[in-house]
Amino acid sequence: MKALLVYLLIPLLVFFSCNSNPQEGAVASPEKIIFDTDMGPDYDDVGAIAILHALADLGECEILATLASDGHPSIAPTIEMFNRYYGKGGIPVGIPDNGVANFTASNNWNDSLLVRFAPDLKSKTDYPKASEIYRKVLASQPDKSVTIVTVGFTTNLAELLKTGNDDYSPLSGVELIKKKVKKWVAMAGRFPEGREFNVFIDSVSSSYVLERWPTPILFSGFEIGERIFTGSKVAEKNDQNNPVSWAYKYNLATYENKPVKNRMSWDQTAVLCAIRDPERYFYVCGPGKIIVNPSGYNNWDPDSTKDHYFLVHKYPYQDISDTLEGLMMYQPK
Repeated sequence: MKALLVYLLIPLLVFFSCNSNPQEGAVASPEKIIFDTDMGPDYDDVGAIAILHALADLGECEILATLASDGHPSIAPTIEMFNRYYGKGGIPVGIPDNGVANFTASNNWNDSLLVRFAPDLKSKTDYPKASEIYRKVLASQPDKSVTIVTVGFTTNLAELLKTGNDDYSPLSGVELIKKKVKKWVAMAGRFPEGREFNVFIDSVSSSYVLERWPTPILFSGFEIGERIFTGSKVAEKNDQNNPVSWAYKYNLATYENKPVKNRMSWDQTAVLCAIRDPERYFYVCGPGKIIVNPSGYNNWDPDSTKDHYFLVHKYPYQDISDTLEGLMMYQPK
């Protein structure tokens, strides 16, 4: 009887829960998204920004800002190039205030992409600071309306948390986040424990942010994207006018020591679950708390009541791959 009561109560839990039943149905109103990405050390970010723009064009989200968490000079221009390709060149692009990360992939795919698709952006450096864009955008939005999705380092969020009042808002960074942000979805960590790139590269910021963040957080951990492979379909299109197709074809051939057919899909899962109900695709487990030590190693505390949650696989991996790649294939009209 107790087990039956628990099962019946599960759908009543708010926002996140461990629920095995997919929830279908159209989004009542578009999700307001701030997208924060490292866009360079790996290339699943290309799939992520493609999905972001596809869902925006489908009316499922509104992209408020696109921010670089990696300070390498090719990162922000690459983000702006993709925004232009999808017909949204006016979306704000920002760079880290004090970036710990300042590197890209060894095959320099960002530079190659810019030379081909946006040579005028290759030397552009005059981007505003990410923390300023965060404050300006958040202050202008309704309360509890913004979803932040990070598929890179937490550097920009740490700087935002540390901000004080300014011309955009009399609130501190913590107060502004608490007032305006609905949730944060992060491709970060390993669950229930491990060491993951987006957490350990700037482990100081990761520890600082995850201890102080005042809204619910949903994590798509390393173990999620590691099992979901995408890229071959969009690469096989060999569309020389499509930077997503070109980037995947180029990287699948050159990013590793030998050509591969597909790439793991870490960042795409976070974008998908920031905009659509995550329980359509995964189990969502929590609440609990992620704990990050100075080396960037993380543990999961299931006994905590902090609003942290993480994804667990529900469907065969190919089912999710098909969903992601279908969105990655989208082309703007």
